[in-house]
Amino acid sequence: MTDENSERPPGETTSASQPPQDGRPLGSPEVAREPIFNIPPMVLALLTVLIAVMGYRLILSEDADTAFVLALALIPARLTGYAAELPGGVTAIYTQFVTHMFVHADAMHLAFNSAALLAFGGALEKRIGGLSLLLFFLVCGLAGAVTFIAFNSGLLAPMIGASGAIAGLMGGVMRYFFSAMDERGGLRRLNVAPKSVPLKGLRAALSDRRLQIVSASFIVMNIAALIGFGDINANNAIAWEAHVGGYLAGLMLFGFFDIAPRHNEVPEYRGD
Repeated sequence: MTDENSERPPGETTSASQPPQDGRPLGSPEVAREPIFNIPPMVLALLTVLIAVMGYRLILSEDADTAFVLALALIPARLTGYAAELPGGVTAIYTQFVTHMFVHADAMHLAFNSAALLAFGGALEKRIGGLSLLLFFLVCGLAGAVTFIAFNSGLLAPMIGASGAIAGLMGGVMRYFFSAMDERGGLRRLNVAPKSVPLKGLRAALSDRRLQIVSASFIVMNIAALIGFGDINANNAIAWEAHVGGYLAGLMLFGFFDIAPRHNEVPEYRGD
């Protein structure tokens, strides 16, 4: 019986004994590489709709674009007898609560909200799934719209943008972000095993001093924008009511959408 290596030139071995060419140790399992752009499907779908709406507006005339935006915008005055006189008609009394989320003032407004959607929406979709993310997004946007109307009853000016819904996504992430920081694995755990991060009950979460600071800072920053602090264009008012309403809704309602185990049910995380 001959040795297979005996027929090879000195120093040459079989492929089984050669180390992998990618730098991994001999015998180590092959690890799948994460793609550079790994956008969850529902987040990608939402981004596509937002960009498509903005793209469609670019082919419209100025008058047609104004009518299109007003038909989709949230206008509190629709609820006080002006609906028939505004683009969108009576139907927009109901559709405005959803459609306002998908139209933005300009490219900068769209870019900012898209970046925030990627950050918070991407994190949430990995944890709760695409359909739950979409429903959560819409519920938070609706909460932001209702809050805006409550503070601006009868206002004839339009409110547009997904900021209220995205603020709600931020609120949802805050419900379990600090739990991850308290557990072994930290930020890596949020990325590679988001469902293993325990979710505290609402009362326990609200008693966390870090969450209190983040929430208070978010509210103060939005009120500061109302009086001009950080507002680049003084002619574009910040819809702080929608932001705060959406954020608080996301913070308080996320537990109804979350499918991960509660704080005392989660198994031990065994990360690297």
